[in-house]
Amino acid sequence: MLKEERQSYIIKQINLHNKVLSSDLSIELNVSEDTIRRDLNELAESGKVLKVYGGALSKSFHYPFQQNDVYARESKREIARKVIGLIQPGMVLLAGGGTSLIELARMIPDTMECTVFTVSPLFALELTERTGIDVILIGGNLSKNSHINTGALTISLLSEIKVDLCILGTNGISLEEGITDSDWEVVQVKKAMIRAAQKTAMVSIAEKLNSVQKMKVCNLNSIHYLVTDANPSDKLLEGYSKTVKVV
Repeated sequence: MLKEERQSYIIKQINLHNKVLSSDLSIELNVSEDTIRRDLNELAESGKVLKVYGGALSKSFHYPFQQNDVYARESKREIARKVIGLIQPGMVLLAGGGTSLIELARMIPDTMECTVFTVSPLFALELTERTGIDVILIGGNLSKNSHINTGALTISLLSEIKVDLCILGTNGISLEEGITDSDWEVVQVKKAMIRAAQKTAMVSIAEKLNSVQKMKVCNLNSIHYLVTDANPSDKLLEGYSKTVKVV
């Protein structure tokens, strides 16, 4: 594989999953970790990714207020429109983080009245001017990688609430492995969020379907809605619709 092809693959994986590890890329691309590190250094120097210890992060994920840099933004806006259709006036919601959720926060109508708990400071900030929405930020240790609050305090606070609908993004989703992620602390927070909700809506761009990360959040039958940018009748979603309501 040529360097340009390799780096294109790396950028796509970062855009899809927000974070990549050099060790994983080395195995996937069958090259040395030194080669991957050089690729990541070049991509970071050109401003395409953020280099961190052991891998790299997506720039669009870490600078979500720069709307033009968000990967697959129109797909995420389509997801946001569908999620808004699940929200009823007076609901109590619980929201995670990520660029799809940020797009949702930006599109929620000014006239909507509900209460929103969130572990994401960025999500909370996007809602501050909505007069009909009470926003409650759940505290904890702010993760530098995921930009959500994590840790024992966050999980403890989540155990004290019960919401109508939890809205979460995911780094991996497949029929066999269910919902997966690459960050242990984030996995624990997502599990606590699902436990706190009567129903859970998982959002994911269609490109991310049938991908698996190393750490499991839950099985597919633990969620109620799968919201993607694809048409629910798309063959790609055929297997998922047997277990979860596809929106």
